[in-house]
Amino acid sequence: MKEETKKQFKELWYYSSLSFSIALSIVIGLAIGYWLDNHVFDTSPWLTLVFLGLGVIAGFRNIYLAMKKSQRL
Repeated sequence: MKEETKKQFKELWYYSSLSFSIALSIVIGLAIGYWLDNHVFDTSPWLTLVFLGLGVIAGFRNIYLAMKKSQRL
């Protein structure tokens, strides 16, 4: 393969994995909050909402880091 084609595949793979990591960070935050609410503290729905917000923030952080990395390429 040409070097340009390899670079395009590498970028495509990186951005595809970025979408997976964004969704995963949101789901992990939601799951941790849900578990803490229902099994540890009985504060439903507050910890679920807090950890969901933290998961969304982590997702946006991943987007920011990807944009920063793509500017270096």
